[in-house]
Amino acid sequence: MNNGQRRIYGCVTQMDVINGKIWIQHNGTEIDFAEELVQLGIPKQDIVIGFHTPFIRKMTEYAIGI
Repeated sequence: MNNGQRRIYGCVTQMDVINGKIWIQHNGTEIDFAEELVQLGIPKQDIVIGFHTPFIRKMTEYAIGI
């Protein structure tokens, strides 16, 4: 930007596709993206809640991802 202004960027959410699974790496919103993906037809075993540790992930309905 001009006139001494600068761009401020912050990632609100991050999702990656790794080995055929959707990894939700960060979610800074109130939207339950995992549930939204399920509603779109993505099986829970293809969704990894990446911001949880593998120990916590195995207690969810979603993939562990390791």
